[in-house]
Amino acid sequence: MNTRNRSARASEALVRAASHHGAAALMHSGESQSDKRRPFSIAISREAGTRGPAIAKALADRLGWPMYDHELLELVARDLKVRVKLLENVDEHHVTWLQECVEAFAAVPAVREGKYVRHLIETMLSLAARGNCVIVGRGSPFVLPPATTLRVRLMAPLDDRVAAVCREQNVPWVEAAQWVEQVDRERAQFVRLHFLRDADDPRYYDLLLNTAQFSLTDCAELIVASLRAKSCEHTPATKAQPEALATG
Repeated sequence: MNTRNRSARASEALVRAASHHGAAALMHSGESQSDKRRPFSIAISREAGTRGPAIAKALADRLGWPMYDHELLELVARDLKVRVKLLENVDEHHVTWLQECVEAFAAVPAVREGKYVRHLIETMLSLAARGNCVIVGRGSPFVLPPATTLRVRLMAPLDDRVAAVCREQNVPWVEAAQWVEQVDRERAQFVRLHFLRDADDPRYYDLLLNTAQFSLTDCAELIVASLRAKSCEHTPATKAQPEALATG
């Protein structure tokens, strides 16, 4: 088994172990899953050009929850005691073995991809344990517990996504199209290598949302409505709904 396969299986094993640990802790506390109101989180996967950060912010503002996008890197950087800039090279990117060798030979400051992913998983699971947060990308739909996570995939036709990037980045169509293709490829590869999943597979999500058809506010409202439905399904009828949802 090569290094990349070992890294992927290590990531998957870490997710399974953390989930098992959480279930065991709940069992030993004397509370069953049905007796305990569990905090929910939202994990957003996004195609390039679907206004993911803007939608996530609108959603977080709507719920009064914190949003973790680039903020995830800041948390991991603090844990690793490195500059955030060093993590940006491996954030949702795949660094080849040759690149790592060249960087090591040239004594370029770097954080190895596998180490970053392990700390990233630990950070996301820690946030999800507290709940009431919106996490953007980084394989979060494949890491957070499905029972207490609304897993959202933001999608749109390619032309709409390229047009959105043209507007947002003020770049020509060709350049925007190349950027979209590259980002989609890198994100898909990141998920495939580290979580052994296909980011485009709809079976891994609770909600698929075509962002070309709705405004930012509408997207946020649709996600909140889906969160209400899922949290209600997993919350005993005798328990009150989470405050952030009930007051919305």
